Amino acid sequence: MLFPEKIAAARAQAAAAQPTSGQPTLARRSFLATAAAGLATTALAADRKGRPAAAYEPGAGPARYPEADVIALDKRFEKIKIGNTPIVRLHTGMLWAEGTAWCGGGRYLVWSDIPNDVQLRWLNEDGHVSVIHQPAGNSNGNTFDFEGRQISFEHGNRRVVRYEHSGKLTVLADRFDGKPFNAPNDGAVHPDGSVWFTDPGYGSLMNYEGNKGKLELKEAVYRIDKAGQVTKVTDELFKPNGLCFSPDYKKVYIADTGASHYPDAPKNIKVFDVIDGQKLSKGKEFVSMAMELDGKEVAGFADGIRADIDGNIWVAAGWVGDGYDGVQVFAPDGTRIGQILLPEICGNLCFGGPKRNRLFMAASQSLYAVYVETQGAGVC
Repeated sequence: MLFPEKIAAARAQAAAAQPTSGQPTLARRSFLATAAAGLATTALAADRKGRPAAAYEPGAGPARYPEADVIALDKRFEKIKIGNTPIVRLHTGMLWAEGTAWCGGGRYLVWSDIPNDVQLRWLNEDGHVSVIHQPAGNSNGNTFDFEGRQISFEHGNRRVVRYEHSGKLTVLADRFDGKPFNAPNDGAVHPDGSVWFTDPGYGSLMNYEGNKGKLELKEAVYRIDKAGQVTKVTDELFKPNGLCFSPDYKKVYIADTGASHYPDAPKNIKVFDVIDGQKLSKGKEFVSMAMELDGKEVAGFADGIRADIDGNIWVAAGWVGDGYDGVQVFAPDGTRIGQILLPEICGNLCFGGPKRNRLFMAASQSLYAVYVETQGAGVC
């Protein structure tokens, strides 16, 4: 596999373009490495192959194009990668950023800071960040329905809720078979008005959210129809996590992060056929998250996932380290075609902006963004 060589080649190309005489270069890598020398808090950054997180902030120094950490592993990604746009860090200071979702009508991004029990909003016109909901039920995933209403999947309250245009909060579902959900995690809406979501139970297993308890139900994926009826669509995955539909809604992709608690669980994404918009069949592995890195096979977790209009699947990935963590992109045939490397573990992502061609990435303590030559499928 050529992934390490492609990563090295891309970074070498960027490094070779730096000036060798005259004024010292202000390129983000060298400038930040020099500024950080001797500081214990940035000692780890010096050992990274890539940039420290602060290098992506405005004012950190000019970006050397093309962006070295947006990497094409296949010719198909060359058409998606934009040569003259950088990765930027829009905000930082969260404890665990999650649940990015784009509001087209309001032209803003909403995302969750789960431990701090808050949802934040980034405004497109000026980059202003403010609190949109607090408390927020320790929400994880967020999305918007086809009427522009925000839907959130709450760990703390073990429920799925909808924020109405009036400001009223509607509980869409909080139990199945008479038992409370474990901790709804992530989901997506279907054109028939239904809401699909995963319930792996992480919010019920984490002390820092203050909700630690037992799992009431087997980890599963559910569907809420327009009338509020809840049905289980599959419990085949160990811990179903990120979920998205294909552009035509004939398939659904679901990330499995069960290896966090079950040693025999695969680190993969499964794909199912959607039957009549209500049921699933023919579930199979779409991709394994294993890849070769520095001559070794490594496998991290796929968390939040989104599809673009061409059916490529964009995956928030992490828990391996430099050269892996960030975003991984897979073609509809399952080929890994590209990577966006970040200095933090990426938990979720979505497409947004007025043209829906900007990728927003919630990564640990920070929110990043980069423009791409495609658009997101669906409503967010």
